[in-house]
Amino acid sequence: MSGGEPDTKRGRKGIAVAALLLTASVLALLRTVPAFSQETELRGEVSESAILADQQRKARQLRAQGSLDQAAPAAQAAEDQTLANPYEPASPGAVPDEDQTGGAAASIFDQPQATDDPFADNQTAAAPRRPSTARQRAADAKAKSDAKAADKKKAKKKPDQTTDSTAKAATGDQADTAATEDDGANRRAVTIDSVDRQKLDPGAERTGSIDGQKVKLEDDPFAAPGIKLGTFVFRPTLEQGLTATSNADASAGGRSAVLSETALRFSATWDWRENSALINGYGLFRNTLSGQKINDAQGRIEGQLNVDLDNELRAIAKLGYEAVPESASSPDAIAGVTSQPLRQTMDGSLGIEKDVGKMRYALTGAVTHDFYGDAKLSDGTVLSLKDRDSTLYSATLRTGYQVSPAMTPFVEVEAGRRVYDLRLDGNGFERSSTRLGARAGLELDMRDKLSGEFSVGWLREGIDDDRLPAIAGPYVNADLKWSPERGTIIGLTGRTTIETTTTANESGDLLYSGRLTGERQVRANLTANSALGLDWRDYTGSDGHDLILSAEAGLTWWLNRYAGLTTRVRTEKLTSNLPGRDYVANSVYLGLKVQR
Repeated sequence: MSGGEPDTKRGRKGIAVAALLLTASVLALLRTVPAFSQETELRGEVSESAILADQQRKARQLRAQGSLDQAAPAAQAAEDQTLANPYEPASPGAVPDEDQTGGAAASIFDQPQATDDPFADNQTAAAPRRPSTARQRAADAKAKSDAKAADKKKAKKKPDQTTDSTAKAATGDQADTAATEDDGANRRAVTIDSVDRQKLDPGAERTGSIDGQKVKLEDDPFAAPGIKLGTFVFRPTLEQGLTATSNADASAGGRSAVLSETALRFSATWDWRENSALINGYGLFRNTLSGQKINDAQGRIEGQLNVDLDNELRAIAKLGYEAVPESASSPDAIAGVTSQPLRQTMDGSLGIEKDVGKMRYALTGAVTHDFYGDAKLSDGTVLSLKDRDSTLYSATLRTGYQVSPAMTPFVEVEAGRRVYDLRLDGNGFERSSTRLGARAGLELDMRDKLSGEFSVGWLREGIDDDRLPAIAGPYVNADLKWSPERGTIIGLTGRTTIETTTTANESGDLLYSGRLTGERQVRANLTANSALGLDWRDYTGSDGHDLILSAEAGLTWWLNRYAGLTTRVRTEKLTSNLPGRDYVANSVYLGLKVQR
């Protein structure tokens, strides 16, 4: 037993030494090495406010990073402005301050905070020196100038750049919205009608109603609208009525009668970009209901084509046809007939107009052919009037100078030849003749106020047969329209006509015709019109003459745009120094007018 004790004692001493060394090592570790729990930051219970604050801070960092990526050129200015003007919430304490050291402001995943322990790894760093007042003011001034410069650049951006910036701002707003949604329970609640209060896109705004807009009034709301087909417009008018007259055929032996009158009028227009065309026509039919027997018809149709050529050159073509029974008051009227013969006229012309500066030139060639039907006598025989058929060829040259856009004085010369189909008439006279004329006039163009032209001169037509004197005399022509005020139109027309004859030993006569017309729109659906007429017939080779005076007044009351009632009264009186020609005719008309 004694031999084994030394070993046992040594083993006990070794165990004791090992225990002491282990204890010293543990104490040393506890003193100098930080706790593992401090390194992992798992120190006690973590509050929900700390987790929420950490999430809010992370969201702010994400928004700031997104703004930097989307607006790189303005990053430096934004950073300076942020340093100069730090964010301050409207409600104090709503967002923890960045410099707070409390557990609520710091993240549980951040590095350990610095302490005053001299043996700690993270010691408290020295507080940075507060900048001086001068430096702070300089920094503030620099931040303000940068902000102004950025605002000016934004204002000078082009529309497409504005669109890009708007798109970027919209992307930033989406990122902010997403980050706000991630914030959780602290997100601001919106009102129920917030979506309705948002501004609409300019293209999606509601269009205003047309009820309050001003509608342009028509100049003539009861004018015929016409039938339109492309550039073609057709306007027909039909008038049917009754006429009570004291002299049915306007002659010295005329009697009273009640007549049925039907009038058809129409106009058709084509209006192209440079050219235009116009066709007008009318037809009048009269039949006796009671009284003197009258059964006749007359009408006319004429067309005009305007073509603009090159180099200020224009062409005007006209063509017309007319059929009218011989008037009972005509000097060539045949007595003892059941009906007067029908006189038909075909006429056409072609004119060329040229403007050279302020000079105006026009050359017109015209052809007119008159032919007569047979006369039916009361005894049943037929009288041929072929010896009265003739054709007139004429050429007219006009030269004018435009004094102003409203006035153009001109001079005009005319030369022509009248050729009869039969060289000798029934009495053996050679009726063909040569025509010469000259006149001066004034053309007016004051638009709707005053327009038209008038001229005066001399006209002569010498007959080939030396036994017959030439028909010659002053020439007067006028076609004017004057509007003294809106809704009123005054018209003046004048015409000089050479009337030939086949009466033995007579050359013919000069007929001067003048009409003064007036039209007044009393109301939109009521129109009044009136006319005064003066005709003077001067017989060549004698002192005989006729004076014809006429007056007319009428009203048209439109029931709507398409139908109206019309009425007129007329009186006409012929006074002559030749026997058997005087007469007076009075008439009253009432009818219905339909238009389209």
